[in-house]
Amino acid sequence: MPRFAANLSMLFTDVPFLDRFALAASCGFKGVECTFPYEHPAEKVGDKAAMAGVPLVLFNAPPGDLAAGERGFAAVPGREGDFRRSLDAIYPYLEFTGCKQVHVLAGRVHEDEIPKAMDTYLKNLAYAADQFADEDVTILIEPINMEDYFLTLPCDAVAVLRELDLPSVRLQYDIFHAQSREGGITDFIEANLDLIAHIQVAQVPGRHEPDRLGELNWRYLFDLLDAHGYNGWIGAEYEPRTQTIPGLGWGKEWGIGQPASGPEKPRK
Repeated sequence: MPRFAANLSMLFTDVPFLDRFALAASCGFKGVECTFPYEHPAEKVGDKAAMAGVPLVLFNAPPGDLAAGERGFAAVPGREGDFRRSLDAIYPYLEFTGCKQVHVLAGRVHEDEIPKAMDTYLKNLAYAADQFADEDVTILIEPINMEDYFLTLPCDAVAVLRELDLPSVRLQYDIFHAQSREGGITDFIEANLDLIAHIQVAQVPGRHEPDRLGELNWRYLFDLLDAHGYNGWIGAEYEPRTQTIPGLGWGKEWGIGQPASGPEKPRK
């Protein structure tokens, strides 16, 4: 049976971030994930997750200057120092939340940097894996369908992981990005499930609820994962068509839906 984690950076955004943990739990989610928790003290994030009874199962390493277009440093030549310093911010969140998965963003790479980028990427991933070995943390890499992003294809991510051959570095497989970029979801899952530690879902096109209003047959895909024994989390990382709670009908079969208290109210 799928284990769904609500992405609190995209869902329940009508309430403050720290209130979303309890709201996600009341809607039936068994875990939560987020992109960047760093605006909130690690202790408060951990407390809110514990009080709601939903573990934080994934968050991203610091991305750099988002407003300037930065999306991490792991594959960016010359930014090795920035990459290593960015990892320091992760430790408190691991300590207070007990989270065991961190997505390390590859970054955007100019065309003239590509020849050096792969070597930089491999070395930085190995460094991150070593840094967090004592915490038993899995480092995740994710192909993202974004202009100039270094890692865009799932097949390239597999090549990186096979080259590294480190059990603590695994794939975050975002089915929305994968379908948008190249498709072949079933074949990829069946060939590479041993490398997949976390999955994220959203319908194509539009990146909305994983329902029937798009290209992907989610019932088939969730059954496929069950049939192959996938026991990782599935992150609900999508943009609701309206508000989060009215759109949770896709999850009814798995106990996800509107809480007894009713839908969230817009923030005043």
